[in-house]
Amino acid sequence: MMSRKQLILLSFIGCLGGNNELSFLSEDELLFQGPVFMKEPSNSIFPVGSEDKKITLNCEARGNPSPHYRWQLNGSDIDLSLDYRYELNGGDLVVVNPNRSQDIGSYQCFATNPLGTVVSREAKLQFAFLQNFKTQTRSTVSVREGQGVVLLCGPPPHSGELSYAWIFNEYPSFVEEDSRRFVSQETGHLYIAKVEPSDVGNYTCVVTNTLTSARVLGSPTPLVLRSDAAAPDFSKNPMKKLVQVQVGSLVILECKPRSAPRALSFWMKGKWMVQENERISFLSDGGLQIANVTKADIGTYTCIAENQFGKANGATHLVVTEPTRITFAPLNMDVSVGESVILPCQVQHDPLLDIIFTWYFNGVLTDFKKDGSHFEKIGGSSSGDLMIRNIQLKHSGKYVCMVQTEVDSVSSATDLIVRGSPGPPENVKVVEMTDTTAQLSWKEGTDNHSPVISYSIQARTPFSVGWQTFATVPEVIDGKTYTATVVELNPWVEYEFRVVASNKIGGGEPSLPSEKVRTEESVPEVPPSEVSGGGGSRSELVITWDPVPEELQNGAGFGYVVAFRPYGVTNWIQTVVTSPDISRYVFRNESILPFSRYEVKVGVYNNKGEGPFSPVAAVFSAEEEPTIAPSQVSANSLSSSEIEVSWSTIPWKLSNGHLLGYEVRYWHTNGEQEESSSNVKVSGNETSARLHGLQSNLAYYTAVRAYNSAGMGPFSATVNATTKKTPPSQPPGNVVWNATETKVLLRWEHVQAMENESAVTGYKVFYRTSSQPDVQVLNTNKTSAELLLPIKEDYIIEVKATTEGGDGTSSEQIRIPRITSMDARGSTSAILNAQPLSSSLLIVLFIVNALW
Repeated sequence: MMSRKQLILLSFIGCLGGNNELSFLSEDELLFQGPVFMKEPSNSIFPVGSEDKKITLNCEARGNPSPHYRWQLNGSDIDLSLDYRYELNGGDLVVVNPNRSQDIGSYQCFATNPLGTVVSREAKLQFAFLQNFKTQTRSTVSVREGQGVVLLCGPPPHSGELSYAWIFNEYPSFVEEDSRRFVSQETGHLYIAKVEPSDVGNYTCVVTNTLTSARVLGSPTPLVLRSDAAAPDFSKNPMKKLVQVQVGSLVILECKPRSAPRALSFWMKGKWMVQENERISFLSDGGLQIANVTKADIGTYTCIAENQFGKANGATHLVVTEPTRITFAPLNMDVSVGESVILPCQVQHDPLLDIIFTWYFNGVLTDFKKDGSHFEKIGGSSSGDLMIRNIQLKHSGKYVCMVQTEVDSVSSATDLIVRGSPGPPENVKVVEMTDTTAQLSWKEGTDNHSPVISYSIQARTPFSVGWQTFATVPEVIDGKTYTATVVELNPWVEYEFRVVASNKIGGGEPSLPSEKVRTEESVPEVPPSEVSGGGGSRSELVITWDPVPEELQNGAGFGYVVAFRPYGVTNWIQTVVTSPDISRYVFRNESILPFSRYEVKVGVYNNKGEGPFSPVAAVFSAEEEPTIAPSQVSANSLSSSEIEVSWSTIPWKLSNGHLLGYEVRYWHTNGEQEESSSNVKVSGNETSARLHGLQSNLAYYTAVRAYNSAGMGPFSATVNATTKKTPPSQPPGNVVWNATETKVLLRWEHVQAMENESAVTGYKVFYRTSSQPDVQVLNTNKTSAELLLPIKEDYIIEVKATTEGGDGTSSEQIRIPRITSMDARGSTSAILNAQPLSSSLLIVLFIVNALW
C-alpha cells in the first residue's frame, strides 16, 4: 500500500502535460490502480450447425481509471470497427455467426489504462464438425469360421469428440457388444473373435459427434466365410425326414450337403444300393429321381456323400399313397331367401393321409368363425359338407370345395342362385300434384331372380307416424306398370313418397323417398272437435275446443270463427280467432249472469274460404264465488298428531254453479293466522276433515271456507283444539305366554306413562299367523289376555299400550310355535334368543304358569 505522500507524487507526475504544465487532482482521484484481470478467456469449441449463432470469449479487468479493451487473433489486432462479425460487450468479445475458416485460432485480450496494460492467457477457439464418409465401396472381408477379424471404421475429417457404433445388415439392428464382439471408442474399429456363420453380413460404421450430435454412416463392409475346404455336412441343409407322393407321380429326393470340394454321392434303400434303370436316375446335383412311383418304392433312402476331407449321410423316408377323389360333389342349386341348404363334398382318400376341407365363395376363403351365423361345415372325417342357414341374397355365387392332403389336392365347384324379394325401385318422382292427389313415376329395380308382381305406394308427412300405404289409381299396380296416382291426400300438406315392389317371395326394400312436395290449398273441411267451456272469472263466458291439426287445415291463413248466443236467443254473436294453435276464447261482459247457459259453435276458415262449424254445444258462463262462510265449525283432538274439524254445509243455489269443496286452514301461533299456515281441501259433499302430522300437546287454530271454479269464499270463525300428549315411549315389558292346542294366555308388565305422555287407558294385542300378512287386534284394559287360537302353526304377537294420544311403542315380537303334543311356555327373550331352555328357566316358567 502506497503512502499518501507517494500517491501525491504519482498524481503530480501523471498530471504533467506535454507542455509541462502542472495540474492538481482531487483527493478522490488520488487512488489509482493498474488493470488486473477478473476473468480471462478460456478454450472454446463452437458446434457447427448449432442454433446459437454467437460465441462469447470472456474478459473482465478492474483498474482506476477503468481500463479499455482490445483483442488479437493469431497475434493480429481485431479491428472491431471494420469487421461487423465481432462485437465488444464490456471486455467480452462476441463472435457473430462464427466461421471455421476465418475465426479458428488463438485469441488474447488486452486491458489498458494510464497505469499500464495486462495481457490475458491465450484461448483457442475450435469448431466441432463431422464430415461425411467418402462414398467408396469397401472391400469384402473373408474369414474362416472360428477365426478373429477386425473391421476398420476410418472416421471422416472431424473436430470434437466422437462416439462409434456399427449397424449389422440394416438399421436399426446395431451390433451388441458381448464376449466375442467389441467396438473401440478410440479408433472405431469392430473386433469379432471366433467368427460364426451368424456373423456373416454387411457391417456399417456409424460415427457421432458428441458435441453437435451429427451422425454419418460409412459404406457397408461385407463379411463372408471362406469355403475353400466344409467335409460334407448335412447340418445346414438337412434332407427331408418324410416325402409323400401319389402313385404314378414323379419324385425327386434331394441330397445337397455343404462340402468343398463338391462331394460325390450314392444312394442306399435300406441295406441295398440303389441302381439306375428306366424309372430311377441319379441327378448331377446328387439328387435321386424316381418316375411313375409305385407302392414298391416305399422305404428309407440314404444319401452317402464323400470328398477327400470326409463323408456324411442323410436319410429320407418315402411314402406312396393313393390319389384323393371327390365321390359326392356339390350340384347347382336354386333356392329362396331364408331357406337352409347343404352343399355336399365327400371324398375317398388314402387312409395314411390327413385331409383338410376348405370352401371358397366367389374366390374368397370362407371364414367359418366370422360367418358362423350362416355357414357351418358338417360331416365326418371324409366329408366336408357345407350347410348354409337362413340363406340371403348376398350368398348367391360360385362355391368351390377344396380338398387338400400332404401330397395332392382336388376341388369341385357349383353355382348357387338365391331368389329373394325385389330390390328398391329407382328414381321415384312426383309428376303432378293437386289438392288431394299426386301422380308418381319410377323405374324398376333389381328383381333378385324373381319377377315383380305388383307395386304399392307409401307416403309420410311431418304429422304421420312412419310410412303408410295409400290408395292409388289404378287400385292394383302390376309389375309392368311404372306410374300411378295417389288419392285421398290432405290439401296443403307436405308429402314424401316411396315405392315398394313385391314378387312371389314377398315385399322388397322400399325405394329412396321422393322429393318433398306440398298438395295445393283448399277450403277447410274439418271443424274443431270437443267444443266445450265453462268456468273462468265473474262475468266471463269461456269457450274451449281441440285445435284442428295442421294436416287438416288445408291452407295458409287458417283460423277459427267462434259463435255463441244465450240459450233461447235467435241471433249469434261471432268473433274471429286468427291463430290456428289457440284453443280458447273468453267473452267478458258485465251483463253476463253467473252460470248462465249459452249455445256455442266453432267454425274454421283459411285463405281459400270458410269451412263448416262444429255441432252446437251447451256452455255455462262463469260461476260466482261463494259469499257465505261455513257455520257450526268445531275442532276435536283425536290423538297426539290428529285433530278432526267439522262444519255445516253452506246454503247453495244451483244457479250459482257447482260447489267444488271446502278448504280447511290451520296454524298454531297464538290464534293468529300467518303465512306459515297449512291447508287441507275436501270435496263439496264432505263436512269434516282430519288434520294429520301435528305436533303433540299443542293448541291448533283452524278456519273453513268454501270454493268453486270462480274462487274462494270467506273464512268461518276460528276455532281451536289442543293435540293429546304423545303415547308412552316405554313398550310393555316382560311378555310371557302359555299355549295349549286351542288358546294362548299372555301376561305383561303395566306401562307407566311419563309426565309429558298420555295416560295408559288399555292395551292392544296384535296377532297373526306367520304365513299370513293380515293382522287381528284384541283390545283389553288389563295386563293379560286370552286368545282362543288353534295352535296349528306359528303365531306372531305384539302388545302396545293405548292412550288418548294414540298407540304406544310395540313390545318385541313374540313367535309362538305350533303345538304338537303338549303345552308350551315362553317369554320374549327366550323366543328371540332361540336357545335351549335351561333347567332354571323351565322352573321359572312353571312357577309363572302355576300362578295363572
